[in-house]
Amino acid sequence: MSETLTKIEIITRPSKFDQLKLELAKIGVSGITVTDALGCGIQKGFVEHYRGVTREINMIERIKVEIVVCKVPVQSVVDTARKICYTGKPGDGKIFVYELANAIKIRTGEEGCDALQNDK
Repeated sequence: MSETLTKIEIITRPSKFDQLKLELAKIGVSGITVTDALGCGIQKGFVEHYRGVTREINMIERIKVEIVVCKVPVQSVVDTARKICYTGKPGDGKIFVYELANAIKIRTGEEGCDALQNDK
């Protein structure tokens, strides 16, 4: 396993997902995992009035997109995510980049970069 495996996590607004998915596919990202998430940051939430009850909503809906790349340049993924997810307002999200020790495809036993390929 000579090629580096990198995991990129993008946490952002759900409204940005469809465009992000399309743009990632254009640069060669073939597999993603998406999770609904709740979070808060400097935006601190808001106050909601529902049926006469006031409550503070401090956990905002987000999505977490997880991508593992080997052949797609990490900087291309980061640049694409920054371009698509940017609004200039608090809550645009975060991008985390991790080096991975290995990836193993359960069905075939392939490891490393080979485990990420969809040709078998």
